[in-house]
Amino acid sequence: MENYKTLEIVQRSPKSSVFHLNLNRPSLRNALSLDFFSEFPKALDSLDQNPNVSVIILSGNGAHFCSGIDLKVLDSISERSQSSDRGRTGERLRRHIKFLQDAITAIEHCRKPVIAGIHGACIGAGIDVVTACDIRFCTEDAFFSVKEVDLAITADVGTLQRLPSIVGYGNAVELALTGRRFSGSEAKSLGLVSTVFASKEAMDEGIRLVAEGIAAKSPLAVTGTKAVLLRGRDLTVDQGLDYVATWNSGMLLSGDLAEAVSAQIQKRKPVFAKL
Repeated sequence: MENYKTLEIVQRSPKSSVFHLNLNRPSLRNALSLDFFSEFPKALDSLDQNPNVSVIILSGNGAHFCSGIDLKVLDSISERSQSSDRGRTGERLRRHIKFLQDAITAIEHCRKPVIAGIHGACIGAGIDVVTACDIRFCTEDAFFSVKEVDLAITADVGTLQRLPSIVGYGNAVELALTGRRFSGSEAKSLGLVSTVFASKEAMDEGIRLVAEGIAAKSPLAVTGTKAVLLRGRDLTVDQGLDYVATWNSGMLLSGDLAEAVSAQIQKRKPVFAKL
């Protein structure tokens, strides 16, 4: 398994198809460096292509989930953009922003479900990351902030595109314009997280149970559900129905379907082939 500067991949049980992808710069509160933006999509792709992986749990080592983008990244952007040609400066900057965006969107491109476990700080780019995840949980002591406005930045790596559909447009506008800090319990009331746990230990166990439950289901059905939900965000209901009809015309008649029906009849747990 490849070694990363900013990440850690862990399989806690050799029999489990649930893998952990940990942000691994605890001394810097898991601030996202330029290395992260190169490594993260590679790590996700390796997990996606691994047939032994069914579900990915994304969390942070140390006391915090993620304190945002490393300020050195902002410095490097400023340095790279120095040019007497305004057009070329702008084109270079746009390409760099797209590179950063693609690293976060890799979560959605990953066929396997990604579950975020958030403790401590989840600030700025941390919210970009978790809003791209499929399911989010947090601890009582977790706190959040859409911080970019306080750094004189229009958030540009996904929060402004994904947060409104999760918490509602009005709530997203208020959080993004104020940059204020909000708690785990408020994140739950807004719909940003599904459950708030009393401690990190309780959250880790709760997420493990959810992840193992998903991992036991048909991988064709799980990956299809993720794909159709994501595609449906940009479609009308009629277009979405047409899309899932086309999807299922290619995927529905599978060994997984036969196994699921057989297991129901025989009152046993189904066993599905790897994907």
